[in-house]
Amino acid sequence: MNKEPLILLIDDEPQILRALKTILAANHFQIAAAATGEQGIAQAVANPPDVIILDLTLPDLDGIQVCEQIREWSRVPIIVLSVRDNEKDKVAALDKGADDYLTKPFGIEELLARIRVALRHSEQSLGNKKTIINAGSVSIDLARHIVSRNDEEIRLTVTEFKLLAYLAAHPDRVLTHQAILNHVWGFSEQDHVEYLRVYIGQLRKKLEINPDEPQILLTEPGIGYRFKTSE
Repeated sequence: MNKEPLILLIDDEPQILRALKTILAANHFQIAAAATGEQGIAQAVANPPDVIILDLTLPDLDGIQVCEQIREWSRVPIIVLSVRDNEKDKVAALDKGADDYLTKPFGIEELLARIRVALRHSEQSLGNKKTIINAGSVSIDLARHIVSRNDEEIRLTVTEFKLLAYLAAHPDRVLTHQAILNHVWGFSEQDHVEYLRVYIGQLRKKLEINPDEPQILLTEPGIGYRFKTSE
């Protein structure tokens, strides 16, 4: 029998913890909880969880600091769940290693979907890294540098493929403008976001059924982009 996944909740709001414990237990997850950043880090070390749900506003450490410290030794998926909804905090958390970001109040089904995605990617990272990524009718062979839609090969420029491969290698994860620019173009600042917009637009024209209503290359306004696979 498979062990129920362990979710570590790091949040100091008792009502949020109660609600999350009820929701997660009803969906067959084990739960551990910590009310401070230091306690959360200690629990993550002592009993490594399968997913961490992290608030940013904690009584001792800022949640971004917690994320940064955990990333020094662990690749456990981290989903930030915070009342902070400004772009600066979202970008900072994602740049420090968070895998996803939801703002309070949150939808139960959306949270559960994000957890399932995080668990799926965590399981994949434990085995051989996938070299073929599928999203709807689009298939990306990262090893052979082949992209196809409905089994018909699509021609991409070197830069287009490098951008698409980077996004596809982190499916369903928000990647910030700065992270993408650093990887694809080597820019250390966000002064060149227009490069990104142009190339994303070109990729959407080649990959999306309707480029004006993208289903694969999603925009996270003010933050970055997400390569969307099926849930």
